[in-house]
Amino acid sequence: MTYELAIGDRAYSSWSLRGWLLFDAFGIPVRTRTARLYTDELPRLLEEFRPARTVPVMRGPDETVVMESLAIAEELASRHPEAGHWPQDPRARSVARSLAAEMHAGFQALRDRCPMNLRASYAETPMTDTLRADLDRLETVWAWARETAGGDGPWLCGAYSVADAFFAPVATRIATYALPVSEPARAYVAAHLAHPSFRRWRAMALVDGADQEFYARDFPPRPWPGPESLAARAVEAGTPENAACPYSGKAITHLLEAEGRVIGFCNAFCRDKTVADPLAWPGFVALWEAR
Repeated sequence: MTYELAIGDRAYSSWSLRGWLLFDAFGIPVRTRTARLYTDELPRLLEEFRPARTVPVMRGPDETVVMESLAIAEELASRHPEAGHWPQDPRARSVARSLAAEMHAGFQALRDRCPMNLRASYAETPMTDTLRADLDRLETVWAWARETAGGDGPWLCGAYSVADAFFAPVATRIATYALPVSEPARAYVAAHLAHPSFRRWRAMALVDGADQEFYARDFPPRPWPGPESLAARAVEAGTPENAACPYSGKAITHLLEAEGRVIGFCNAFCRDKTVADPLAWPGFVALWEAR
């Protein structure tokens, strides 16, 4: 089966992140098509996914277009029941569906005051009554989910599910804007920031196109609170220790250096996303640890 998924800027499009996680976090291959927000690129791309008006939008192997994240989640769960999009237990599944539906429709103050920005992290953010109310509501529904359906792990309803994919951009907002939440909520945010699929998305977001000034805020900065990675940099010359790109197997054209070692890649994007977070990429990690 071959799927196509249209998305916007990885650094800023929260719904695109949700749509992509519904594939990558559940092991379903997808061809991603990207377009820059607030430009003519997006409507041109969406013309190929008619009648969609927003991203994400999916086209299935049968050429059917599926619009909106909830619809994509349900369609993938139906087509790939083995992937585990929803919990198997009926009680946990009902909780997960309730959470995803509320996230899809609610938390407007959080969306407006704290738009997703994976290229920044601020030490403090001005609080409003409506933003505080949204954070309180998050605490309420997250605690309810754990009490009603949670298991021993970090996720809301047992294993990672659609509900967690839908709250991933919320976790990034809490991280970006240093929003005040409880210790259990901070632990949930930390689990998202460390999730392998999210780390790969953010690595791509850091190097995928120019900054969108709309999302910048004049708040004091701080380091990104996610996991530390291996320090790496792009280099123009050197002798790579690998003979082919660790992702595509193609010929090497671009290089990075880390701890005195030079690794080669087949294009600038493969190299740059790896420089952004080398340990997010299993192909790189396997090569790095093999020596």
